[in-house]
Amino acid sequence: MKIFETHAHYEDRKFDSDRAELLSNLPKLNVSPVINVGASAQSSRDSVALANEWPYIYAAIGLHPSELGDADEDFMAYLSAHAKDPKVVAIGEIGLDYHYLKEDYKDIEDLDARHEAMDAEKENQKKWLLRQLGIARQADLPCIFHLRDAAADSMEILTDAAAKGTRGVVHCYSYSVDHALKYIEMGYFIGIGGAVTFGASKKLEEVVKTVPLERIVTETDCPYMAPEPFRGRRNDSTYIPYIIKRIAELKEITEDEVLETTAENAYRLFPKVKKKF
Repeated sequence: MKIFETHAHYEDRKFDSDRAELLSNLPKLNVSPVINVGASAQSSRDSVALANEWPYIYAAIGLHPSELGDADEDFMAYLSAHAKDPKVVAIGEIGLDYHYLKEDYKDIEDLDARHEAMDAEKENQKKWLLRQLGIARQADLPCIFHLRDAAADSMEILTDAAAKGTRGVVHCYSYSVDHALKYIEMGYFIGIGGAVTFGASKKLEEVVKTVPLERIVTETDCPYMAPEPFRGRRNDSTYIPYIIKRIAELKEITEDEVLETTAENAYRLFPKVKKKF
């Protein structure tokens, strides 16, 4: 069985110089299929274009919480229409990200006004997350979640979504073991990428040790988050074996078991993806 890459951004301009060569070689290097994940209106459209160009590439479409300048009813209509495309297999990446709020609003000198602006941004993120969750449910598609520094609100919204039948993966997982166990109890998967190889990722190591392998999928988030020993370089899907190796070490099992189980998990999570490459 080949590696299933559940989260890549090959439309990114960092691949402009060698995209076709790299993508043509991935299946030969034991990586196939690949889900190319949209984050903005343009990258969502680019992901669909890539999926239509390359047989083993599939698309996820949606608005990242940092790309909500693209959020309007026209783009929501685009999501609803293209969710029916055979090569569109998920809504994502969608979610909540409060990481930069303090920095974004630091120039507002009045503290009350600053907090009001930050609260308004949080509400806007929640509004569009809920809107995209509704589209995913209507299309019966899983979601790819980007959740960062918004633990309480994320748990509340995903708990309600799971009760309504939403399924998906918490991409680039960064929260606690306790939260991971709650997410998998609700039926979600945990996305593990290059961060698990970083020396300072003790919390993530505990998550990998604790979460059943049957609830883990592998990803790169390329061109970002390259694993050791390539940290700081442009990432791509050929580095997933380093992630698989670290998961195997942490769980004290074979790399083959990690590869095969995580691939099967991904096929269960994304049922529109065909096993033919």
